[in-house]
Amino acid sequence: MSRRIHTYDSTLRDGEQCEGITLSLEDKLRIVERLDAFGIDFIEGGFPASNPKDIAFFRQVRELPLAHAQIAAFGSTCRKGVAAADDPGLADLLACGAPVVTIVGKTWDAQVTRALQTSLEENLRMIADSVAYLKAAGRRVVFDAEHFFDGYKANSAYALACLRAASEAGADSIDLCETNGGALPFEVEEAVAAVAAALPEQALGIHCHNDSGCAVANTLAAVRAGVTQVQGTVNGIGERVGNTDLLTVIADLELKMGAACVGPDRLRDLTGVAQYVAELCNVSLPAHHPYTGASAFAHKGGLHASAIARFPEAYEHARPEAVGNSARMLVSELAGKASLVQKAASLGLDLTVPDVDVQAVLDDIKRREAAGYSYEVADGSLALLLMRHLGDYRPAFTLESFRVIVDDHEDTGALAKDAMSEATVKIHVGARRFVSTGEGTGPIGALDNALRLAISESYPQVAAMELIDYKVRLLDESQGTDAITRVTITSADACGTWGTVGVSENVIEASWNALVDSIEYGLVRAAHRGSLERPAAASAEE
Repeated sequence: MSRRIHTYDSTLRDGEQCEGITLSLEDKLRIVERLDAFGIDFIEGGFPASNPKDIAFFRQVRELPLAHAQIAAFGSTCRKGVAAADDPGLADLLACGAPVVTIVGKTWDAQVTRALQTSLEENLRMIADSVAYLKAAGRRVVFDAEHFFDGYKANSAYALACLRAASEAGADSIDLCETNGGALPFEVEEAVAAVAAALPEQALGIHCHNDSGCAVANTLAAVRAGVTQVQGTVNGIGERVGNTDLLTVIADLELKMGAACVGPDRLRDLTGVAQYVAELCNVSLPAHHPYTGASAFAHKGGLHASAIARFPEAYEHARPEAVGNSARMLVSELAGKASLVQKAASLGLDLTVPDVDVQAVLDDIKRREAAGYSYEVADGSLALLLMRHLGDYRPAFTLESFRVIVDDHEDTGALAKDAMSEATVKIHVGARRFVSTGEGTGPIGALDNALRLAISESYPQVAAMELIDYKVRLLDESQGTDAITRVTITSADACGTWGTVGVSENVIEASWNALVDSIEYGLVRAAHRGSLERPAAASAEE
């Protein structure tokens, strides 16, 4: 096989339906940027009028300078008895401005009569009318054939009639949905082959769920049978037990089936993408995840350990470097010196200069990660750490102490409580001492305000910085309130965003550490733009 397979990511919709996962607007925009850089063809943003966050997403994503990906809006066919031109849902899809529109429609006769409670003929009208209307508006249209494989088993003639209605109306791709996740690969391959034979000129896609553990296998079987577009989510997150892991599919297609998806150069970022999205979702990437997990190419002692150096192909089905991972013995860690040097260069730092012990830097990072730090979405903290090792960094300020007080007031006769936080920080900038107090609706907001007040005279650049996202994660839930806590903060200024991380058994201390890194790195960014002047030392105490 040597053909182009298009990739369609639905992490921002299907993935967010996973229990326990909520993405902020900033998270969604950052994922779009990373997937675009990785080479994903289509990125589905969600329902454009379902909630304020998605409305804001489609407005703001237009401002991103995407190099490759096209944004898709998701919706459904027009309602029964309503013309497509009069359907408010289709109007919302057009109004959001997305160049690609994906609409879901029923293809299982039982779903039509029982769920939609309409006739089979009206459902065909809804499909054809909706696709034609969106095509006339100049959009690329993907028709998601919901419950197709169940529908094909129950009434193949009607299921194919639904696809034919979408095809004749001009659908650019008809993606066959294995909605309940119960089909097996041989069933998928047979059904897709039948569709390809019935509609030989129509581009087809596949969308699978993983309820029977076959989502990736079903997707690959569909490609064998003729589909040219694969849908899935990063790391397979999704409703119930999840969706097709798009990253695993991409690796399998590129490395095993000779298909072109993102290309070999971008494929080397596969592990980085998996880790990046997992961290933004505030979950751990499973160690045993195919291709991208920390244990995917790990080897214990004994036969494997002794043989791997002589004949790695015996125990490694693919070269780990091809997907951005590393082979390792379990006594070592994942990262290597070469990858660290490359990462530093991407941050504008040179670890190849004389007198820099790259191994010592790497060992420090490993110790910190063992203690709970994660630098996947914390480039700001990583850059500061590397600068300290390079010896050319001086902190903008030093902490003497901080204190946080939370006042909890309950209104008489009301159930809601109005809690306010007050923070006092004492810091030194050069020889000057500053004490300031800030208030906020939460302790972190109060600390942020107090710190900004304390340094604003010395560093007016902080006025341009904004804390836009804050996440807390317990690293060992079994320890309860004694668990190690990791806090990640995303900040922004007019020139972009950056992330920082703090770790402690105390959530306030972890938050303070991430907050300090955020301000420090923001000042470094300003300095590199030529706007930062270190304040002269003074004897005054304030």
